[in-house]
Amino acid sequence: MIGRLNHVAIAVPDLTAAARIYSDILGADVSQPVDMPEHGVTTIFVTLPNTKIELLAVLGDESPIANFLAKNPKGGMHHICYEVDDIIKARDHLLAEGARLAGSSEPRIGAHGKPVLFLHPADFIGTLIELEQA
Repeated sequence: MIGRLNHVAIAVPDLTAAARIYSDILGADVSQPVDMPEHGVTTIFVTLPNTKIELLAVLGDESPIANFLAKNPKGGMHHICYEVDDIIKARDHLLAEGARLAGSSEPRIGAHGKPVLFLHPADFIGTLIELEQA
């Protein structure tokens, strides 16, 4: 069901400093920051030959990563994102298998302009998983 690894997301307390690490020290191609108020985050994508890294920073009081950063003040891996061919079919299959969704059961448009859903980490070895329609 799952396809290609789309990205690994890292929550960071300082987006500018994190971007500098990837661009200046690691020599990666780093995008400009994009505010996503509907998701409560500002994102920067680091493009790698085989996948991407998403750097996430808090945007607004209702940011879903604020609690994560309160528990992990230096930042850390927040979620991994896999591509699926049909997000509704994937959702229905996962629900039928007893998996829980984190947040809404209806897909929302994610950072790449495509529908996304999140799977509850308690059902997936402690890992928050994002599914993105390819």
